[in-house]
Amino acid sequence: MQEFEMSTSKIARISFFVIYAAILVALDQLTKYLLARAIPLNTGVSIIAGFLNLVHVHNTGGAFSIFAGPGFPWRRYIFIGLAVVVIAAIAYAYGKAGRKDNWTRIAYILIAGGACGNLIDRIRLGEVIDFIDVYAGSWHWPAFNVADAALSTGAVMLLVSLVKKK
Repeated sequence: MQEFEMSTSKIARISFFVIYAAILVALDQLTKYLLARAIPLNTGVSIIAGFLNLVHVHNTGGAFSIFAGPGFPWRRYIFIGLAVVVIAAIAYAYGKAGRKDNWTRIAYILIAGGACGNLIDRIRLGEVIDFIDVYAGSWHWPAFNVADAALSTGAVMLLVSLVKKK
């Protein structure tokens, strides 16, 4: 009986991971779809003057546009392979996280959901749709999306978790 209860608990934890990561992916893909329909490529709309625009840009590179532009013919496949490895590693780590370590488990969900959201773009389009443009004066943070925000938040949460454990 105890063995069955443990497997039920594990199934519940895995289901929690999959459901919440899928919700993040759906939110990411929905926002990208709506944005792409509303704003023509390489244009934008001011939301908060001097601070926030919605833009429609495609990022062929990785985080902060690393490896963007011509000259990296294998980048799509490298980023797809890397995303698959990261998602698998995060799913494994989530399964090993303590049952009461919710902070770390949420971090893993955010990272996996974000990685999956951008992975879908890379498979479908060969690049990632970005649309949030935060700026002050002439300084612009690189445009990002919901998946990027989830990935970054999850990474910071995971770093905090690791520091606290030491």
